[in-house]
Amino acid sequence: MEWDIRNEGQIAECLRHSDIVYNLVGRDYETKNFKFADVHVTGAERIAKVAADHGVQRLVHVSHLNASATSTSEYYRTKAEGEERVRSVFPNATVVRPATMFGYEDKLLNNMATWPIWWKLNFGETKIRPVHVIDVAQALANLMSTSQLTRTVSLPGPSTLTYEYLLELVASVTYRAPSRAPVVPKPIALAVARAAQMAWWPLINPDEVERRFIDDANVPGDWNVVGVCPDEVENHAITYLRRYRLAKDYPRPVLFPARPT
Repeated sequence: MEWDIRNEGQIAECLRHSDIVYNLVGRDYETKNFKFADVHVTGAERIAKVAADHGVQRLVHVSHLNASATSTSEYYRTKAEGEERVRSVFPNATVVRPATMFGYEDKLLNNMATWPIWWKLNFGETKIRPVHVIDVAQALANLMSTSQLTRTVSLPGPSTLTYEYLLELVASVTYRAPSRAPVVPKPIALAVARAAQMAWWPLINPDEVERRFIDDANVPGDWNVVGVCPDEVENHAITYLRRYRLAKDYPRPVLFPARPT
C-alpha cells in the first residue's frame, strides 16, 4: 500500500483496522527531502497520533539502543526525541531499543567487508553490541502475544565487542588479508564525509562518522521479557560473509580470531 510519512490520510488507511502497529520507520542518513527529525521525530509522532485517533490498542515503536537526548550524534538525539513525542500522544506505547543489527544486506558486516577503512576510525576501539536481526524480529513478533508493555525494552547483543575485533572476524571468515588502510583522523573523516554529501547516492555522512566514536550503551538487555535468547555474531557470520570469499576459498572451514579479553 502506498503511503507518505507526511500524509495522515495515507497513514490512517494503512493502520486504522489494526490491533497492533509496529513503527520500524527510520533512516541513518539525511536527504534533501527527509532529515533525521522528519522521520524520527515528527514522522514517528504523526504515526503514533493517527494510531491513537483510530483506536489502535497497541503501538510498538522501534528506536535504537543509543537513543539519548544528550548524544553528540543527531541520529541518536532525534531517536530519543521521537520516543518522547510518541509517548506524548500514545502513552501506552512500547519502545524497543535494539542495538546495531547484522544480517542479510546489513550495514555492519557487509559494510566492513567492502569499506573497512571507515570502521578503523577511533583506532577500532569503539565498543559495539551487535545483535542478530532474526532475534530482534522474533522479539517483536513475540510482543503480539504478551500483555501490553508500557515501558522501554532494550535489546543489545549478548557480547560487547570492538570494531577492531569485527574487522578481524570479517577478514578471518572471508580469508581476506586484513585491511592495510590507515586510521583516518576524525577531522579528516568529517571533511571527507561532508564532501561525500555532494553525491546523489548515499555515502558515509558526518553523523555516521560521529557515531563511529560512540560506544554502545552499557545497559542490561530485556530479552527475558520477549522470550528470546540472542545469538552470538560468530554463529552466523559465515551465512552473511561467505559471498566475499574467493572461489578457491568457498568450501574452506570457518575460522575466528581470538576474542579480546
